[in-house]
Amino acid sequence: MYSVAVVGGGVSGLSCALTLADGARRFDFAKGKKFLVVDSGNSDVLKAVLNNVPGVKKGTTGEEYLEFLKAQVEEFEDVNLVEGEVSEVTGSKGNFKIVLSDGREFKADFVVFATGFHSFDVKTDLVEVIPHPRSPRPGKIALKPKAEGVYVAGLAAGEITMVATAAGSGVDVACEILSEWAGKVVVGHDRISG
Repeated sequence: MYSVAVVGGGVSGLSCALTLADGARRFDFAKGKKFLVVDSGNSDVLKAVLNNVPGVKKGTTGEEYLEFLKAQVEEFEDVNLVEGEVSEVTGSKGNFKIVLSDGREFKADFVVFATGFHSFDVKTDLVEVIPHPRSPRPGKIALKPKAEGVYVAGLAAGEITMVATAAGSGVDVACEILSEWAGKVVVGHDRISG
């Protein structure tokens, strides 16, 4: 059983998992939490060259950037990165079931959809597919949660198509979940030394 299952291992999904795992390391209320990220390997950033992402060297490929994010996430033993396609998500808060196309099944208390804005092929009644409100290209989609314990991050949440925005959206969702666990607003700031 996972505390949070993240469907999508692109920029927003990995940023969400990284923030959650760091929170589990530093906050008592999140100790012992386990996280799942299911990645289909189809993130748009894999085709990108990054020239305007704060803190990222100009000319970094999207593939290099994702590998860097994965390496950061893999430093946390509480995160399980799984390759595969999610075919169905059912259940309710505290008891979601995530089924992959190869038949593997996982359970989680919370679900985060970070599936991008091209299409949504997961069988579920937990989100509503709507037109993307901020895409510069027509025909793109966003997701609107319809159940407690369901979150959406990145381009799937209607964010504008920028890597930094997608990362920030994933972090924001993680902070919302951490805050729910704590019963108050939680921000996982880096500590200032000295």
